[in-house]
Amino acid sequence: MPPRILLDLPQLCRLCRPSPCLTNNIQRAFGIKSLNPPKPNRFNVSPGLPVLKSTQQDALERKIKADTLPLRTGVLAIKKGMTAIFDQDSGKRTPCTVLQLDRVQVVSHKTRDKHGYFAVQVGSGWRHPRRLTKALLGHFAVNGISSKRHVHEFRVRDERGLLGVGEIINANWFQEGQYVDARSNTRGMGFAGVIKRHGFHGQDRSHGVSLTHRSLGSAGPSQGGGSRVYPGKKMAGNMGNIQNKLQNLKVLKVDAPNGILVVKGSVSGPKGCLVKIQDAIKKPWPEGTLRQPGSSTV
Repeated sequence: MPPRILLDLPQLCRLCRPSPCLTNNIQRAFGIKSLNPPKPNRFNVSPGLPVLKSTQQDALERKIKADTLPLRTGVLAIKKGMTAIFDQDSGKRTPCTVLQLDRVQVVSHKTRDKHGYFAVQVGSGWRHPRRLTKALLGHFAVNGISSKRHVHEFRVRDERGLLGVGEIINANWFQEGQYVDARSNTRGMGFAGVIKRHGFHGQDRSHGVSLTHRSLGSAGPSQGGGSRVYPGKKMAGNMGNIQNKLQNLKVLKVDAPNGILVVKGSVSGPKGCLVKIQDAIKKPWPEGTLRQPGSSTV
């Protein structure tokens, strides 16, 4: 039997009582400790930072991203084809695309109070009223606009970019030397295989492969991957006829009487396709008398 150790109560209390120096250093942690605790950053501790608000108006302003929206509306043009411009001094050949504006007119507006965002609805061309729906005919009649073949909206940053309903936009809406962004649908290729559509190299021409040299092969994994075909798998299908955006196209020539706009380089789509042109968001406007949003002269 082990010997007993007898301690009096005052001595036992002195042993169990923590010292004052240890009491000040004790920190109690509640909950689960984070594996990646936040680290101090010199970019989020300055006193002048704005407070992140949670109202609906503040969320809309963050969603709009005002720096990525042009101040002015865009225009609708028809691609007429490609040509080249030669410099007589240097002999340099510059390929370019010819775009033509066909009776581009402001149809209506979209405002933040009524629709949640600012936009200008633009129409171009002409179409017989019998080929339009009654809803679209009523929309044109209320605004006093003739029937248009193409209608599209261009978002703008604020109310300063809203032009008057019924105003005509000519080719001199843009200035020679500035940069624009062009959006149009690419040329449709129809149904295409994986080699033409996605650039697959195909299967071997030997080692037992027969009659499947240009085929896809296995489309999905077996039991370990769920025995299914994953969404977004590159397969054969319709190729082309999707919207493509070309940025920072330089305006070379502007012919206002004929509504001709010549931009440098190529624009997606076949001849006669619709092209949406708007001020480039990644390039500054050129120095000069560029029209400001809200001006009555277009």
